[in-house]
Amino acid sequence: MPPPERSASPATAWIVTGPTSGIGRRTALELARHGTVVLVGRDLNKLNEVEAEINARPGGHAVSVVCDFSDIPSVRRAAAQIVALGLPLAGLLNNAGIMTTRADRTAQGWDLSFTTNHLGPFTLTEALIPHLPEDANVVFTCSGVEDPERKPAVTAGFRGGRYISAEASTRGEWQPGGSSKPGFDAYATSKQANLATVLALARETPKLRFFAVEPGFNPGTGLGRDANAALRFLAKYLLAPLAPLIKYWSTPKRAGRLLAGVLTSQSHQSGVYYDENGKPMLGSAQVRDAAFSDRVVAETRALLAQVPSDTR
Repeated sequence: MPPPERSASPATAWIVTGPTSGIGRRTALELARHGTVVLVGRDLNKLNEVEAEINARPGGHAVSVVCDFSDIPSVRRAAAQIVALGLPLAGLLNNAGIMTTRADRTAQGWDLSFTTNHLGPFTLTEALIPHLPEDANVVFTCSGVEDPERKPAVTAGFRGGRYISAEASTRGEWQPGGSSKPGFDAYATSKQANLATVLALARETPKLRFFAVEPGFNPGTGLGRDANAALRFLAKYLLAPLAPLIKYWSTPKRAGRLLAGVLTSQSHQSGVYYDENGKPMLGSAQVRDAAFSDRVVAETRALLAQVPSDTR
């Protein structure tokens, strides 16, 4: 299990992305026991709902920052707004993510899943690293579907991460031999890039602690929100109640408690990947190759350096 949590302190602030539903919302509510929660998401109305729920609690305090993770300038503005709040930042949870069932594009023309799940969180993390104190924790919500040897993922139709390069990923181009299901290669590759980021930054930035968490299959989340109504109904009302009884499955409440625990832990380790039970696990053989994870980070930085700075 992750190390003991730090004691709650109103003088600390925890950043959580994607906090308006599912795992992110549960995590934000858990983090409210540890200090101020900075809620980062794209829907202001939904952010305000979670903020109001936290602020209504005795001693609860939350603030909202609007951010569209599919839009790099929006992420940069959000990072600047977080810094401008002047709060004593204590840690960052990169939880925001999507899984589309088709090859959707951003306004810029980039693959929507890869941009939202990897490029956006990477941009936010890099912008905030200089403002995080020594030994602060940075956590990424990852997924075992990046591993082509993970049997439950293969059974579900995934074929692991199919990374070619950062630029190829923005074009929706993946290594051959991937999934026959639309959107699966994009999602698995974005999660592979998340895990590569954790492992590479753990080596590169020893003043901070980087962690990855596989929260388990959570049928009660809004991750697949573009699925048809019948599938959403099946996931929410038939599969979700069974989750606690099935290996590799979990619930938003349980996953939220795990993510909050890792984010607030006092661990002196870094680069650890936890499974849905809070036990260390291994990623794919490819992502564990330091040369590969370093290449993902280097190519991501080079790609993002080409995105013009926002002048607004």
